Amino acid sequence: MGMLQAGIIPVTPFQQNCTIFFDPDTKEGVVVDPGGDVPLILQAITQNGLTIKEIWLTHGHLDHAGGASELKEALGIDVVGPHQDDLPLLQRIETQAEKYGISGLRDVVPDRWLKDGDKISFGAHEFEVYHTPGHAPGHVIYFNRAQNFAHLGDVLFNGSIGRTDLPGGNHQQLLDSIRDKVLPLGDDVGFICGHGPGSRIGDERRSNPFLKEI
Repeated sequence: MGMLQAGIIPVTPFQQNCTIFFDPDTKEGVVVDPGGDVPLILQAITQNGLTIKEIWLTHGHLDHAGGASELKEALGIDVVGPHQDDLPLLQRIETQAEKYGISGLRDVVPDRWLKDGDKISFGAHEFEVYHTPGHAPGHVIYFNRAQNFAHLGDVLFNGSIGRTDLPGGNHQQLLDSIRDKVLPLGDDVGFICGHGPGSRIGDERRSNPFLKEI
């Protein structure tokens, strides 16, 4: 088994960080949040000789989940996550895409829902699942304890936090999720987020202006 590695493919007009976690030795991996532009995702998979085992979703917004159905059909694999509280969002992806003038995105129902405390893995790489509502009711994050690394979706960003003005959003709930689920992971934990560059939890604790409310 090699060290966990990650590649990022910005997708959709929202430039969402579709992430491929993979093992460089086994070439196995998973795709996190294939929001769209599925041909680009498939090209990256093929060019790197990867075998994708599952699709993992952090939440149900169109820019994170809109390409999941297409990728599932192309690869013949399951969609895992998020928490079932995001079912209404996942069932309205096509409607939301029309409002934004984005074509090709599709509704999706996961093959398996996730809940707080679950563990998921590919090969020997295990991730702990935390339910972190606030940006979306069913948002989850993934934490790889072995390598002190997390995928935080749209909960916490480099210098910002997830927006809470969308349906199902709740600002106080998001702050509670950050306080109770994200910050306790540890200051030295590095993370990828749903948009823009990643960071470390400690850096955000010290300098992120939005965390001063916590």
